[in-house]
Amino acid sequence: MNFSIIIPVYNRPDEVEELLESLTKQTEQNFEVIIIEDGSDIKCDKIIEKYKSVLDISYYFKENGGPATARNFGISKSKFDYFIFFDSDCIIPDKYFEVLKNNFYYDFYDAFGGPDAAHESFSPIQKAINYSMTSFYTTGGIRGGNEKMEQFKPRSFNMGYSRKVFEKTGGFSDMRFGEDVDMSLKIIDHKFKTKLIKEAFVYHKRRTDFLKFFKQVYNSGIARINLFIRHPKSLKLVHLFPSLFLLGTIFIIFLAIINLLFLIPIILYVLLIFTHSAILNKSAKVAFLSIPAAFIQLFGYGSGFLSAVWKRLILSRKEFHAFRNNFYK
Repeated sequence: MNFSIIIPVYNRPDEVEELLESLTKQTEQNFEVIIIEDGSDIKCDKIIEKYKSVLDISYYFKENGGPATARNFGISKSKFDYFIFFDSDCIIPDKYFEVLKNNFYYDFYDAFGGPDAAHESFSPIQKAINYSMTSFYTTGGIRGGNEKMEQFKPRSFNMGYSRKVFEKTGGFSDMRFGEDVDMSLKIIDHKFKTKLIKEAFVYHKRRTDFLKFFKQVYNSGIARINLFIRHPKSLKLVHLFPSLFLLGTIFIIFLAIINLLFLIPIILYVLLIFTHSAILNKSAKVAFLSIPAAFIQLFGYGSGFLSAVWKRLILSRKEFHAFRNNFYK
C-alpha cells in the first residue's frame, strides 16, 4: 500500500528540513511527499531541492489560505489513494511507515490517527508543552494516545484517510482552528471506521515559547464553540473543564485573601503536575516548566472558550479566531 504524505508549511524551512530528513530514514519508502507552501514569506523551496534525489517529492506554492485549504490542495496533486497528513513541525520515527504497513496488512482503516511525543532534542519548554498537551491531568490525554469510550477522532498533525473519505466528506473545511476535529466529526458522521494506532506516533514540536502556546490554546478554546455550532452533538462535559478550572482558580485566589488555606487545592495541583512530569520526563527542569505550561493551557483554552460562548452563543456573532495578525509572532 502506498501513501501520499501532505504537509502544509508557513515560514518554517528549518522545520521542514528536519521532517524531510526523518522521512529519508524510513524503513519503508512506500510514499510520495507533497509540500504546499501556504503563502510563506520565507520559502522552503531550496530545502526541497536538496531532497529531490532521495525522496519522491513535489513542491507547490499557493496564496495563504490556512492549513486546511493547503491540505485539500495537496490532495488534488496526489497520485496515491491514501493520504497522510503531518504538521511541518513534526519529526517522524524511522519505523512509522513500517508500523502502518503491518497494521494495514491485518485490517483496513478508512481513517486513523496516532499520538505525539517529545523528542530528546526538544528544548525543556517544548518538552513541558508536550507534557501539558498530552497529560491526563490537563485534559490532553486524547492527544497523548489514550483510548476513549467514544469513537477516536484523529488530529491533523498525525492523521490519515482514504480517497473515498475525501470524496464523501469534501475534505477539510475552511475553519482556521479546529479544522482537524471538524474533519474527524465529518468522517464519523459518514459512518467511516477510524482507528488510533498508538505505535504510529510522531515527535511534535508544537510551540517554542509560552506566548505562542497561549495563542494556540486560546484559539482551541474558541474553536470548540465553533465546532459545537457546526456539530451540536460534539460538545462534551470534559470540554467545560478548563473554563471551570479558570473560574475556580480565580475564586480560590479571592478566598485566599481571607485565609491562605484556601490555596491548598492549587498547591496540591502544582505538586501533582511537578511530580508526574518529573517521573515521565526524568528532569526537574522540565517538571518545573510543566507547571506554567499546564496553567497556560487550561487558562488559555478556558478563556478562549468563554470568549466564544459570549460572542457566538450570546451575541450570535459569526465564526472567528484570535490573533489574526500576530499568531506566529
